[in-house]
Amino acid sequence: MGETKFSRATEILYQGAYVKGRAERPETPPIYLTTAFNVEDLDDLLSVYEVQGYTYNRTRNPNRNTLAELITYLENGEESIIFSSGMGAISTSMLALLDTGDHLLSDGTLYGETIDLIAKVLPKYGIEITFVDFTDPDAVKNAVKPNTKMLYTETVSNPMITVVDIETVAEIAHANNALLVVDNTFTTSRVIRPLEKGADISINSLTKFANGHSDAVAGALTGSRELVKKIYDLQVLLGSTIDGFTAWLVQRGMRTMDLRVQKQLDNANKLAQALEADPRVIKVHHPSIATHPQHELAKQLFENGYCGMLSFEMPDDRTKINAFMRKLNTAHYAMTLGGYRTSLSHPVSSSHYSIPEAERQKMGITFGLMRVSIGIEDPDDLIADFRQALDVFD
Repeated sequence: MGETKFSRATEILYQGAYVKGRAERPETPPIYLTTAFNVEDLDDLLSVYEVQGYTYNRTRNPNRNTLAELITYLENGEESIIFSSGMGAISTSMLALLDTGDHLLSDGTLYGETIDLIAKVLPKYGIEITFVDFTDPDAVKNAVKPNTKMLYTETVSNPMITVVDIETVAEIAHANNALLVVDNTFTTSRVIRPLEKGADISINSLTKFANGHSDAVAGALTGSRELVKKIYDLQVLLGSTIDGFTAWLVQRGMRTMDLRVQKQLDNANKLAQALEADPRVIKVHHPSIATHPQHELAKQLFENGYCGMLSFEMPDDRTKINAFMRKLNTAHYAMTLGGYRTSLSHPVSSSHYSIPEAERQKMGITFGLMRVSIGIEDPDDLIADFRQALDVFD
């Protein structure tokens, strides 16, 4: 401020509002909680627009932008956008890229709320939808229509842990002038970068493995500048952005992502093998298992491991499943995944609760199916704990 003296009531609003001195190179990025950024005059405002600078938090925020830079690097894309959640990224991309009369071809085994979005919301906008098994390329090819504009899948399905051949599906999409959108949450860029396999857009729920600490909700989308621009323009209108502090938290978590996720990948392999060998377990779903239907495909597509998620089937006995859950000392129930502690989820009661039972059965989701998000515990401790908890089925 200048030399003009104001009253205390006015000065209290302005003193200390601007950082003085050289504070532009902190060891960690500062948190920008401001809702707006000041400009000197109209000329200054125009110059800010020209360089895509900062004016209002909903349109641009330094913490979101630096987080987007990190994700763009990890996913090996041209540009990224940060969202208020993974579902924010999925819904905004679909609404931005699909028009009335378009056809969306989707994998039939997905996160339950993604299925709800596709099956219950998109038809209200005149978008035609079809679900097929994306592990069957012929089924995908045969389901394409002249008005198909987008193919949508997960790298590894939730919760059945099936693996989709991204390269083949991308070829089918592009041969029909359609886009391929892939949810990469379960694997992360540590395992696969869908854009390198031909996908047009890679989506991540940053709430999960990327952040890894179960303390922030966010999503990201990476792709070409042209596609990202179309989606960003709608995001600004929908307001599906996150605040600076949440973006800062996620970026802090991602600094150790490779270390954490590699441990989770290794632990998942070991626990999957142990559960596969346990006679109390009906079936284990994890690509590291030699009998997994896409084991060989996963070996070709993936790096550094398979997946930090697995699911396994127990007898459909509610009383014994409850006893199993109570007997565990390490893994705990949580309505999320990707944290540093191992957690459980019961798809029938949570992620796929709203899916009709007949549809769940088609997907293979039984009452005895338990999804496990692997943490960074000592693997021997995890294995011993699951084994002793499974004693309830003896």
